[in-house]
Amino acid sequence: MLRMIGTILIASLVGGGALVHWRAGTREAAALERWPAVGAFVTVDGVPIHYVQTGNGPDVVLLHGASGNLRDFTFDLVDKLAQDYRVTVFDRPGLGHSGRRAEHRGAFNTDAETPQDQAALLASAAVQLGVRNPIVVGHSFGGAVAMAWGLDHDAAALVTLGGAIMPWPGKLDFQYRLLGNAVGGALAAPIVTALIDPMRTRDAVEGIFAPQSMPEGYLTHVGPGLSLQRHVIRANGRQVYHLRAALTEMSARYATLSLPVELLHGTADTTVGFDIHAVAAADLLPDANLTALEDVGHMPQHARPGAVIEAIHRAATRAGLR
Repeated sequence: MLRMIGTILIASLVGGGALVHWRAGTREAAALERWPAVGAFVTVDGVPIHYVQTGNGPDVVLLHGASGNLRDFTFDLVDKLAQDYRVTVFDRPGLGHSGRRAEHRGAFNTDAETPQDQAALLASAAVQLGVRNPIVVGHSFGGAVAMAWGLDHDAAALVTLGGAIMPWPGKLDFQYRLLGNAVGGALAAPIVTALIDPMRTRDAVEGIFAPQSMPEGYLTHVGPGLSLQRHVIRANGRQVYHLRAALTEMSARYATLSLPVELLHGTADTTVGFDIHAVAAADLLPDANLTALEDVGHMPQHARPGAVIEAIHRAATRAGLR
């Protein structure tokens, strides 16, 4: 009898798991149909990298933040910048429609791309696309990738927007500690994908924009279903899980970075703290200009796009590109 009960329980767990994965797969297929790739692909060492390139002028590269994709920038910033620059915007490795190296893939694999790994991959992609001496602009986690790019690869100047560019005190949020764990990440991601309707994430996304409001039409454009794919949840969670250690190493080298750096950061940013990241980094960087955006939250590219464009213009001028 006990053996029969055990068999029934195991079968129930297996069946329930299969149902979760089936539902997750259905949601992922629907998301890819609703929010397909909007650009083209370049392959670096077998890894497909999704990008959009438009405009004419000095090269600007845009790197999105955690859990995001390049659609954050194509919402309206790319079109504005393309009037003065050739703009290349990437999906970072493992997010949006970009792939990952084999050593970073797998449900139970807790390894993840550091900012240095991502910068190397995307800088190689940029070279294939004819990008030379770019101004590299990074939002949030993308700011860390931009800094890594400037430390190790060809760049004229750097601009960070609410950039996560310094190691921070305290613990990571629970979700990242869960996803950083092999078993937690393997089991939690399918449940999230299966249960969460992408278009019911408005409150969570509004929280990222706070104290500003999310622009009308943003959620539909950016494609939250892309962020809720199982492999994207794991990639993002594990990249964030390893970020602080990478920033500890990177920030020790900031004093050697002679490039012009523009740091834009909202003083009301509760996702990536103004003092912890922007102010602390400005003290280390030899040629940094810090712009404090009063009462702005974590999305300056939407809250203050004019200030972002002005910062890119300043970076271009300081680098001798304008």
